[in-house]
Amino acid sequence: MYNENETTISTIFLLITNLIYFIKIMTKIATTVWEKCLSFIEDNIKPQAYKTWFEPIQPIRVSGEVLTVQVPSKFFYEWLEEHYIKLLRVALVRELGKDAKLVYEVKMENAYSSNNPQIVKIPSSNRAPLKSQNVSVPLELKKRELRNPFVIPGLQKVKIESQLNPNYNFESFVEGDSNRLARSAGMAVANKPGGTSFNPLLIYGGVGLGKTHLAHAIGVQIKDKYADKTVLYISSEKFTQQYIDSVKGNTRNDFIHFYQMIDVLIIDDVQFLSGKKGTQDVFFHIFNHLHQNGKQVILTSDKAPVDMQDIEQRLLSRFKWGLSAELQAPDFETRISILQNKLFRDGVEMPEEIVEYVAKNIKSNVRELEGVLISMIAQASFNKKEFTLTLVKQIVDKFVKNTKREVSIDYIQKVVSKYFDMDVATLQSKTRKRHIVQARQLAMFFAKRMTKSSLASIGSQIGKRDHATVLHACKTVDNLTETDKQFKKYVEDLTNKLTF
Repeated sequence: MYNENETTISTIFLLITNLIYFIKIMTKIATTVWEKCLSFIEDNIKPQAYKTWFEPIQPIRVSGEVLTVQVPSKFFYEWLEEHYIKLLRVALVRELGKDAKLVYEVKMENAYSSNNPQIVKIPSSNRAPLKSQNVSVPLELKKRELRNPFVIPGLQKVKIESQLNPNYNFESFVEGDSNRLARSAGMAVANKPGGTSFNPLLIYGGVGLGKTHLAHAIGVQIKDKYADKTVLYISSEKFTQQYIDSVKGNTRNDFIHFYQMIDVLIIDDVQFLSGKKGTQDVFFHIFNHLHQNGKQVILTSDKAPVDMQDIEQRLLSRFKWGLSAELQAPDFETRISILQNKLFRDGVEMPEEIVEYVAKNIKSNVRELEGVLISMIAQASFNKKEFTLTLVKQIVDKFVKNTKREVSIDYIQKVVSKYFDMDVATLQSKTRKRHIVQARQLAMFFAKRMTKSSLASIGSQIGKRDHATVLHACKTVDNLTETDKQFKKYVEDLTNKLTF
């Protein structure tokens, strides 16, 4: 027995010794790599800047193509990322190859103990801020200035800011079964804008599923790969307002000419052009010009073209020219990956069981997933609490309670149609088949119960019926629920599905 214990202790001691040796080797390699990087950096910046911002940095380890360094504070890290990211990137690529990455270990003040500062890991963005694009104005417009709706009138040059958020990139967009088609199409467009059959690329899906993120990611990737391309992101509301201002100021032609100069036009929430005939008309002409000249158009919407209302048919037909890619609610595995990615980028460590609990209970969209995470971090930081299941349950319960009623008529129709194994068009059709009529009545019933829409509005959206039909449907559902056991089960099942 004594010999067995002695052997075990010897094995543990050997493992610890090997581990210490391995850490020393990794640190030595990291020091060598970092010294070579510093030699390059020192030759390319002023001595004072080098002394202030690079001498305090300590190399920690090298793992494959990833160099981890320690910096004194979060401000230090933010300054390096803002002012020296290009220089750092070049230095790292020289030593570790084109896929080189930098990870910062930042000393943070520990809420529980001032003697032992907490170390958090934050990955480098590996990208510089996006620069504005200078665009040459046609000679015939030289005598009078072409107005840029994004800048103050009176400037001599037309300088176009992309309006892109560099934080919304492909690296931070987590791929899963729910978004693989849209992401792959977006990547293809980013690699060859205007040169694929995906023009226009229409990305559609529910609230908070990543439409805006993916649209920005495509734009950011294009700017990285094709610096000479003019990329512009704009919401449909802002586009509409700019058009209204151009009409008021008698500069409609300048407005059109400006947008016709864009190489990659990204319009977010295009469904909000609904009912705005003047804006639709001007966008039609801009779209035609861009498409005919091999320019890329990217659109986002909360619904497929076939479900858009009050949009001119000629415009809808053009939306269908390219690819319409849907973003669906993420599955469990994807939700886990999204949460882990968010935690990694924020430099926060959280127990696996808590991450899994959030992923299991927040199923609707990515925005709510991240919202729960932010609330937890805030609660733990401000109240000096640790991450516990009790804390996460309290926060998740509040989120689920608050979002339970946020259901649209479109969503209700989709859920009901899927439940009865039919498409939305069949649900809205004029047919009098019993099972279709019942499905339509259930959709009307839940729309009245779970939305604030009027009876007339519900009827117009569900098969263009009048308010009397909706009222009759609600009464029929109430009666059948009391007398028909199978129908009662329909109501119970759909209630569970619609309340998450």
